[in-house]
Amino acid sequence: MSQTLAARSAPAVSDDADLVRRALARDDSAFRTIMQRNNQRLYRIARSILRSSVEAEDAVQEAYVCAFDHLASYRGESSLATWLSRITMNEALGRLRRRRTAVDLEVLEDSRTQAEIIPFPLATADDDPERTMAQRQILQLVEQATDNLPEPYRLVFMARIIEGMSVEETAELLDLRPETVKTRLHRARQLVRDQLDKQIGPVLMDAFPFAGRRCERMTEAVMKRLGFSD
Repeated sequence: MSQTLAARSAPAVSDDADLVRRALARDDSAFRTIMQRNNQRLYRIARSILRSSVEAEDAVQEAYVCAFDHLASYRGESSLATWLSRITMNEALGRLRRRRTAVDLEVLEDSRTQAEIIPFPLATADDDPERTMAQRQILQLVEQATDNLPEPYRLVFMARIIEGMSVEETAELLDLRPETVKTRLHRARQLVRDQLDKQIGPVLMDAFPFAGRRCERMTEAVMKRLGFSD
């Protein structure tokens, strides 16, 4: 580890140790801090495996309960975020195995189009409904393309692209070699790109709509400049 990387990671390790110490002493603010810092990452991990928002939230809750019950076993060999991520991934994978033995594959296939993956900045209430619809369509395409990735590629894609984890963090989380992470990410990007290339054209036709409130606003402005009034 370089001196720069060591200097960056030292405060995080010290902070993790302090949070764990406080949580073991039943400091409620420590529990809240741990969850607030890790909720998004853990949800995305669970969601990438289960492809269901509801199940992902349940899995994260169970993972937290398990982690807090065994917090004394945390030794600081990895970051607290990575430790929690592994617990969450194991919980989600366990649920997936149980689901696959209990649910018909056709039902499982239907569930692939459910729920959200990536928070996306949708239009506000002041924007055009048509623009909001176009953004929703693009979001849905990205979600579907990610959901359709084979699991080994989906997990790497989630960690590196959606969650922004480094190659080293992703390798540690998924127990892979860094070279494998890079190879799978390259393949995942290509698969997502291929899917989007096939579908994005019709959506982009409506991506910059000039209807609804924007059309009305422009029309009224020109009418006023022409001397017409209501």
